[in-house]
Amino acid sequence: MSETSPSQGTNRPDTLNEIGVLKRREVEARVIGPIIERFGQEFGEERVADLLRDVIVDVAKTQGAALAGVMGGKDLTFFADSMEAWTRGGALEIDVVEQTPNRFAFNVTRCQYAEMYRDLGMAELGASLSCNRDGTMVEGFNPDIEFTRTQTIMSGASHCDFVYELPESEQPVDL
Repeated sequence: MSETSPSQGTNRPDTLNEIGVLKRREVEARVIGPIIERFGQEFGEERVADLLRDVIVDVAKTQGAALAGVMGGKDLTFFADSMEAWTRGGALEIDVVEQTPNRFAFNVTRCQYAEMYRDLGMAELGASLSCNRDGTMVEGFNPDIEFTRTQTIMSGASHCDFVYELPESEQPVDL
């Protein structure tokens, strides 16, 4: 799996995954948290939170498109294969509920991302920096995939319930 940033050149290899997504999110939070807090004091917390969400959505879509390229395809099989980067080292513990060519559903039963943000005193920021990426990242990966989640550990639920679906009309037909 690869994540790129808008400033990253297309010919430059992405080595960020060598440290894992969980560690990357921690580094991001430790840097951006104080910046967001200060910007909130200067420009208003609500406006800064809105801008943060907009930026994260844009970054996630770009990263999703890059991920599809790295994975070599845009269907749910390729997307499911990309989960290793997020679960590495037990960062997420998941129970797959259903995995078919047009549906990938799983529950996250433990989320070290949520634990890390809470430990840093940044649970609200964690929802913006991590949870908000889930639906928009898949839009960049394949805009035909529909994402549903009704609850998150980050918001206090016992588990996160992820469902990614590719409508039957979007499935390739074998001839």
